[in-house]
Amino acid sequence: MIVGVPREIKQDEYRVALLPVGAEELTRVGHRVLVERGAGLGSGIPDELYVENGAEIVDSADTIFAEADMVIKVKEPQPSEWPKLRPGQLLFTYFHFAADESLTKGVLDTGVTAIAYETLRGRKGDLPCLTPMSEVAGRMSIQQGAKFLERPQEGRGILLGGVPGVPPAHIAILGGGVVGKNAAQIAAGFQADVVILDVNVDRLRYLEDIMPANVNTMYSDRHNIREQIMLADLLIGAVLIEGARAPVLVSLDDLKQMKPGAVIIDVAVDQGGCVESVRPTTHSDPTFIVEDIVHYCVTNMPGAVGRTSTYALCNVTFPYALRIATEGLAAASQLDPGIAHAVNMIDGRLTNEAVAKTFEMPWEPYTG
Repeated sequence: MIVGVPREIKQDEYRVALLPVGAEELTRVGHRVLVERGAGLGSGIPDELYVENGAEIVDSADTIFAEADMVIKVKEPQPSEWPKLRPGQLLFTYFHFAADESLTKGVLDTGVTAIAYETLRGRKGDLPCLTPMSEVAGRMSIQQGAKFLERPQEGRGILLGGVPGVPPAHIAILGGGVVGKNAAQIAAGFQADVVILDVNVDRLRYLEDIMPANVNTMYSDRHNIREQIMLADLLIGAVLIEGARAPVLVSLDDLKQMKPGAVIIDVAVDQGGCVESVRPTTHSDPTFIVEDIVHYCVTNMPGAVGRTSTYALCNVTFPYALRIATEGLAAASQLDPGIAHAVNMIDGRLTNEAVAKTFEMPWEPYTG
């Protein structure tokens, strides 16, 4: 199989979808690897390292898309890349279709087989390709929240940990999954006052057991959410429903109950966001203000720490890419139903039920 790795073109995206060791492993078993010139530079990986490990460097993404049987990326294909996709080609990347109807229809029209990192299931029903980036985003959410709470960034002028005689910031985290857990761990280290809200009581019990004393848990219902957003200096949106749009838990009217200068970091913006007022932003223009509340809604947060994120991502995605390249998608899907679950589109047909329901589109399951 010819495996292609284009340079990411989404704004402020510095990750790359394949490490040099991946190129070595693929070529060692007979595959051909094409890497666009400069694809790894944002992660500190020069072209020479790919060449030393068996990859071929090509000058344009056009060559990648024209020749590759499977293209592996980090972010969803941008509109300028859609015309380069073709029926029968495999595209293995993050898509987050449920957050973007135009992306869904645009990619569907190409006939490409869309294999989504975010819906690939592990042996235990987990989401192994989503986990490392959720860990990065959760940790970054507190890092960014601390920065944008500073007054020059139009925040409240709050130090997360406070100082003796001055109370710390109050941080409310909506969702106790991977993002929420990692956000709480970092916030706890800052000595902030932290509350995690979730609807899964067993998960809350687990978090209560592992978290330090400055992290508390609450059941996520409308009254508790309302209470917490009134107290919050920093609100983290960390809710995920696999493959579907995130539920809106904070309305536009709710913002009026928040403290002026409070900060919202909605990590769920990739899936549409769990705060009604959010809209996607970029690392170069990360925030906007609604009702005196600072909103940070960058859709590719881990892209800012490209080297860390690339290695963390490729550690989990590459074994699947190698299996698909070596066995073929159909055989790999038969051997591992988790891979079949990652197929969101094939031959112009939508195969993800959650996405189909979001946009009221027809679908049919992929059976390999």
